[in-house]
Formats: sequence, C-alpha cells, structure tokens
Amino acid sequence: MRVPRPRAPARSRPRSLAGQLFAMQVVLVAAVVAGCAVFTYLSARSQARDAATHQARATTQAVADSPSVHEAIRSAHPSALLQPYAERVRRDTGVTFVTIMDTDRTRWTHPDKRRIGERFVGHIGPALKGRTFDETYTGTLGPSVRVVTPIREDGPGGRIVGLVSAGIAVDTIGKRVSDQLTALLAVAGGALVLGGAGTYVINARLRRHTHGMNVAELSRMHDYHHATLHAVREGLLMLDGQRRVALVNDGARELLGLTGQGDLVGREVAGLGLPRELTGALLASEPRVDEVHLTGQRVVVVNTSPVDGGEHRGTVVTLRDHTELQALTGELDSVRGFAEALRSQAHEAANRLHTVVSLIELGRVGEAVRFATEELELAQALTDQVVTAVGEPVLAALLLGKAAQANERGVELALTPDSHVDDVAGLPARDLVTVLGNLIDNAVEAAGPQAVDGLYPARSGAAPGRGPRVTVTVAVRRTPARELLLRVADNGPGLPPDAGDTLFERGWSTKPGGGIGLALVRQTARRHGGEATASQRAGGGAEFSVRLPLPGEGT
Repeated sequence: MRVPRPRAPARSRPRSLAGQLFAMQVVLVAAVVAGCAVFTYLSARSQARDAATHQARATTQAVADSPSVHEAIRSAHPSALLQPYAERVRRDTGVTFVTIMDTDRTRWTHPDKRRIGERFVGHIGPALKGRTFDETYTGTLGPSVRVVTPIREDGPGGRIVGLVSAGIAVDTIGKRVSDQLTALLAVAGGALVLGGAGTYVINARLRRHTHGMNVAELSRMHDYHHATLHAVREGLLMLDGQRRVALVNDGARELLGLTGQGDLVGREVAGLGLPRELTGALLASEPRVDEVHLTGQRVVVVNTSPVDGGEHRGTVVTLRDHTELQALTGELDSVRGFAEALRSQAHEAANRLHTVVSLIELGRVGEAVRFATEELELAQALTDQVVTAVGEPVLAALLLGKAAQANERGVELALTPDSHVDDVAGLPARDLVTVLGNLIDNAVEAAGPQAVDGLYPARSGAAPGRGPRVTVTVAVRRTPARELLLRVADNGPGLPPDAGDTLFERGWSTKPGGGIGLALVRQTARRHGGEATASQRAGGGAEFSVRLPLPGEGT
C-alpha cells in the first residue's frame, strides 16, 4: 500500500503594506487614546483632591471668621449655638463634616451628635501655632481630606480660642472622579472608534494604490522598475499634468541629446531646448503615433499616450531611434533607384540593339556602326567623367544611378568641370549618400517637367512639356578650407520667396504631404560640424550647398 506523502504546510503570504500600516496605526491610536485616558484620569483625581481641599479650606476660614462663632465660643454652652450653625454650613457647602472644637480637642460640633464632647481625632499642632493646614486622615467618619484652621479672638493677631475642621470624605471624592471617568471613557471610546475608522479608510485607499502588495514586493518591483528603465535602449519619458518631466531613462536622454543636462526631473519640457516640432509633439494633448522627428543628432520615432483620469494627469512618451533605419531606407531607395536605372538601361539597350540589327539587315552597315558608336560615346562620357572626378566609389555609384534616374524623368544630370575629390576618408559613406542623394532627388523633383507643368508655373517662353532642357548640376570637390563641398543646382522655378530658413525644417516640401529629406541633410551636416545652405541660382533655379569639414585636417 502506498503511503501518501505528507503535504508541506502552505507558506502564508506576508501581510500587505497597507495591512501592516493599518495594524500599526490601530495600535498607535489605541495607545495614544489609552495614554490620554490614563493621564486625564490621574489629572482629574488630582484636581478633585485639590478642589476638595480648596472647598474645605474656604469653609473653615468662613467659619473661623464668623462673628456668631466667636460669640458662641464665649457663651456658657457653645455646643448649643454652634451645632445648628455647623450643620447648616455643612449642608450648604457640601462638605462631609464641620467640626468646631476647643483648643484641647474637645468637640463642640459633629455630624453625629453622640460624638459631641469627645476628643477630635487628627492633628491640630500646626493650627495651635496659628497656621491653617490640610491632610488626609482617617477619623470617625472614615478617610477624608480635611483642613484645620485656628479661630482667633480679636482678628489675625489675637489669641487662639478654638479650632475649626472641615473635610470631604475620600469616598465622595472618588465618586466625583468616577463620574468624570465614565464621561472620559465614553470620549476615549469614541476617539478610538473614530481613529480606527479613519485609519481603515486611509489604508483601504493605500491598499488600492499598492494593489495589496507587501513591503518586499514593493521593494522588488522598485528594483526591477529601476533596472528595466536603465536597461532598455528605447527612450521612455513621463510628463506630469504641468508638462514637467516626471521620469526619464538613459535611452531618452541619449535620443533627445540631453545626456549632459544633469537632473531633468521637475523641469518643464519647453525649457529643454528641443526642436519646436518635437516639443509640440511631446506637449500635445492628443495621442501621437509613430511620428518621425529630428533632434540635433538623431531621427526619432515618437509615440505619446496621455494619462487621463477625469483630468489630464500627464503623458507617457516612448522614443525609438530611427537614425540608422532612415539611413538604411535612403540606401535602399538608392539601390532601388539603381535597379530601376539598370532596368531602364536594359530596355534602352534592347531597343538600340534592335535598331542596329535592323540597320544591318537593311544593308546599312555604316549607319549601324555610326549609331552604335554614338550611343556608346554618350553612355561612356558621363561614366568616364564621374569615375575620373570622384574617387569615392560610393559617391560615384550614387551619381551614375541618379543620372540614370534623372534621364528617365527628362532631366539631365551633369557634373561640373571643377568637380574632383580623391578621398573622403573619415566621412561615413552612408552620410554622404544621405546628403547628396536627398539634394539630387529634391532638385530633380523640383525642376523636372512634371514640377514645371504641375506644382510650379511654366517657365516663360516654354510650352508645357517642351522648352529648354531641364538640368541638374552637381559639384563635388575639396575647398581651400579643407572642406568637402557638395553643391546641387537646377534651372527650375527656384525657391519660394517666403521659404527663408524653413527649407531645412521637418515637413517643408513643395510636394503635398511634406517631407524630411532637407531636414536630414542639415542634421547630417551639423553632426559632422558642417552647414547646409540654400539660395536662388543666378539665371533662375535653386542652389543647395553642404560643407563638411574633412576629419583630421585643420582649418
């Protein structure tokens, strides 16, 4: 028979942080209320005794100063006159007893008439010396707080002719304290209930905010949260309801170019020095999805999600680095353009080959040879010019591919005679493709026949689709200042008169929908310490220039 394995006792889950705080606060409230109750009780008991002493003292002094008492003491039978008087005073003042006696302790009055004539039980020494004093003493009526005052014959300095003692029983004082204690306990109980209820409400809210997690779980979550924020490459930025930075990780600092600005928490987004379009996207009240923006060094994809809970509480922003992807996209576009140019050239080559074959079949061999030679010379001329002038193979390939693309669109791409560059070592080929490729594409699109006949008014003297040959001129050379100059000019309609410096901002374009090409050109130039400029070309058209300092060469 198989003996079942005893199950291990289930481990109890530690109490949540809210539960621990609730227990601690209940104990604290109970301790405070109990301490206040004990203190109040002791204070009330002390005050009750002081009040009883004060009441008895006032009674004895009033009796000792009464003229009728002095006359009764001088009479032959003091008790007959003093006993009714003492009882009236006792009832009116609420004390337990009023005893008037001779200086030899013989009682003239007592609440129990049988005790009249007996000796007073208690101390009278200080009173016989002329001083009023108080004490707690157990007499014939039990324990009491009593006061003894001397009775002087002729004013304060006269002879002591008797003594008067008044007291309040300790049981009477205790009853007064008990009555106060009942009210005190009721107040303490109410304070305990109210404090417990308030503590419960506060901790219920805390439990909701902490999701019932205990201290260890919260600490572990904080550690994971901190490690995750600094481990992910994507940027995370959190803004509060006042558009201030509430949280930023290392990835966001790097992507936004804020690594050297110290602590960013609490700073307003508008004061971070970010580009205007990017700042507007971060502060937008509506969500932004996969928007491409430029910083000083990078191309970032921005997604924003407002945190709403009846009111705008903040914004969560995620950032992804799009710089490499944008560069790869540009290279892919160039490769796609090369492929399209090769396809076009293959198609044209097939047409020319058919033409040569047809001429030979018709017996016109000389014309066939002349036609083929002319085509070869035209194709080779640009290739020889580019290869001779541009020693950088990536730039040379780019120029040849763009020339083929431009030719397909009815645009002639030419290299200026002064173009010459042997080596651009230190400048990434990817960035050169970004700059020169975007400038040529921009010039071809702006100056091509479709732009002239569509987006721009036709040039004077030329009918749509006809007129002067549209050209794009490219200059690639070193300058005496040891810079690489990339200049692209066209004979198109030129720049809009109100363009100004906005040409290189994200979204500016002569095409519907905007563009990012020129903004990437300026960003790439500035990343290498250079600058991009645009101007109207003499004789019509636009001219864009980019100057890039060559690494390792001083000025």
